[in-house]
Amino acid sequence: MKRGLKVLFGLACAFMIGLPMFAQPNSKSIETFVMDDFDSAGAQNYVYNGEKLSWDWGVNSSRFVAEGYPKTGYYDGIPNSLKVFKKGSDIDPKVFGVKTAFNRKGDNWFEVYPMKDGKPYEIPFIGDVTQVDFWVWGANYKYFLELMVRDALGRVHVLQCGSLAFNGWRNIIINIPGWLQQHSHLRSGPENMTFVGFRIRSDAEEYVDNYVIFFDQIKYTSNSLSYIYDGYELKDVDFGDSGDGK
Repeated sequence: MKRGLKVLFGLACAFMIGLPMFAQPNSKSIETFVMDDFDSAGAQNYVYNGEKLSWDWGVNSSRFVAEGYPKTGYYDGIPNSLKVFKKGSDIDPKVFGVKTAFNRKGDNWFEVYPMKDGKPYEIPFIGDVTQVDFWVWGANYKYFLELMVRDALGRVHVLQCGSLAFNGWRNIIINIPGWLQQHSHLRSGPENMTFVGFRIRSDAEEYVDNYVIFFDQIKYTSNSLSYIYDGYELKDVDFGDSGDGK
């Protein structure tokens, strides 16, 4: 009996001594990055690799879009759930809106995407993204929303966000599949996964002559340290054989 107690005591001491080993911090740093809150058009507070990025938003439509559409703009508004975060701010909250009309029913669609210098622009993600989170205002039409991202190999993936057949604001959360390659080991080409934009499709039988949608606060959750390693700063050293050092 005494021998058994000694063995248990020895195991307990060994476990306590080993605790610091298991309590060491790991390389994970889960953060939420706000991509755009639409309050300051073309002046986002988004920093990637030490560079502050900014963009505007454009829209592209399928062939049967009515003349003069789509129309876009920034409008006063905010989902009720976000108002508490704007208290005390001297900036009037805005949302980004799109109005479209098509000449006939069918497989109509339009895309909402970032633009820079008059061209489509893809926003780079930071770290390993687990979720993309945004607010969308539905007009209770049978339309469907898709999120488009480009992986680190250059392929565009379309992630289904569901039906827009609801009234008012709704928070949409999309999980990023684990099989989607978010980083490249190559020193040329895309470095990380990028945000391409949204695509909105109409149901073949839904009315298409007067459709409106609004977006607010696009953000994502990421393990921001997933691609940081000892010596990370050396990856872009310029050896003098190319303009970009790659």
